[in-house]
Parts: sequence; structure tokens; C-alpha cells
Amino acid sequence: MASLQPVTILYVEDNDDLRATIGELLQQPDRELALYARAEDALAADRERRFDIVVTDVSLPGMSGAELTRALLGTDSSRRIVLCSGYELDEHAFGFGPNVRAITKPFEIEDLEALMNELCASVRDTACGKATGSGRS
Repeated sequence: MASLQPVTILYVEDNDDLRATIGELLQQPDRELALYARAEDALAADRERRFDIVVTDVSLPGMSGAELTRALLGTDSSRRIVLCSGYELDEHAFGFGPNVRAITKPFEIEDLEALMNELCASVRDTACGKATGSGRS
């Protein structure tokens, strides 16, 4: 049985300590993680190599996480994105479509991990559907 390709995750957070801490928590053997402090740099990295999941803080200097989300969805409306904020974002996240989720800071690590496991499974299901030609997404 062939080993699964790692799910690629792009994490954008301008707070250095939080980026390092959450980055460590997101790291798993079946995940490949890239960390960025600025949305502009993350967007450039995603253009070079499309990430499976993007997790971004909403309040960033320069381009906001919401603007990053709009830019990513503008090229592919099926992108899996998680918006993180200290404010309630559910209604804003729903406006982006079904693959954009929201999590409110401070969040429980278990809640973030459950969400990431769900999204990683969705990425793998989609990849398996494409590989077998079933077209399921």
C-alpha cells in the first residue's frame, strides 16, 4: 500500500509566539506545514505551490486574513480555509462559502485539532476521488 501524500497547510499569524506555538501543535507526521507572518508572503508562497489548507488570522498588518481569503477563493472557490479571530466570525465566514470555516481565539487546542483532522480527511477524500476517477468531491 502506497503511503499517503502529506496534507499541506499554510498558517498565517503575525504574532511570533503564537505562530510558533500553533505551528508546533499543527505539525503531524501526515502534514507538511509552512508558517508566515504576513498575508502577502503567504499568498506569494501559495502561488508557487498551492496548499491544501490555509489557516489565517483575520487581523494582520497590511493585507488582512479576509482579503487573503478573497484572493485565494478568487482563483479556486473550493479552497479550504480557516479564519482565526478574537471576534465572532461565523456570519462572515459563511459568506465565503462552505469550505471556509471560523475559529474564535482563544480556542481550545482540541477544537483546532478536531477541525484540522476533519479538513485533512476532506482533502484526502477529494484526492482519492480524483485518483480513482470517481469525481467525488
